[in-house]
Amino acid sequence: MRLPSIRTLRDYHRIARVGEIARRYFAMNAFDGVLTMLGILVGSYFGGIRDPASVVTLGLDASFAMGVSGFYGAYMTEKAERRRALNELEESTLSDLSDTDISHASTYATIVVSLIDGLSPFLAAAIAVSPFFLGNAIDIETAYYISFTLAFTELFALGVYLGTISRERMIISGVKMVGAGGICVVVAYMLGAV
Repeated sequence: MRLPSIRTLRDYHRIARVGEIARRYFAMNAFDGVLTMLGILVGSYFGGIRDPASVVTLGLDASFAMGVSGFYGAYMTEKAERRRALNELEESTLSDLSDTDISHASTYATIVVSLIDGLSPFLAAAIAVSPFFLGNAIDIETAYYISFTLAFTELFALGVYLGTISRERMIISGVKMVGAGGICVVVAYMLGAV
């Protein structure tokens, strides 16, 4: 099987209108990854976990599960939706489109969107937990504080990104995302205190 050229992939990207869907999936799932990690960090901190390896294991296990879930969920959903759209187009044109650019673009879109959906929560969570990768090279309290800072920085950056897309005030959008993270931390703390 011959791999498509970069130009062909660009054509598929345009035909399948991948950009908008990919942006949406990236933002939603990166947000989910960061909030999940915030919950894990709060639970670990107030649960008295002081072993960096344990925090890494908890964080990466959860983010990996989210990544796998995101990939397969998006793959199955996109494949079904795009197959339905292709079937409808075939019915209306009374032609077989199975070996056309439209069909190949549909497959391309399904794979790209699934990868973005799966990788974005995993990478966002991995960034937040990254200080714990240093093990005992830094103080555990410092690792927690850096992780919280990274998580809130990611949330702010996601808000700015969404503000840029929507052409609204980027700073306010960033602050709203940070606010959502703050609510997550408060609720996680309250649940832990019960």
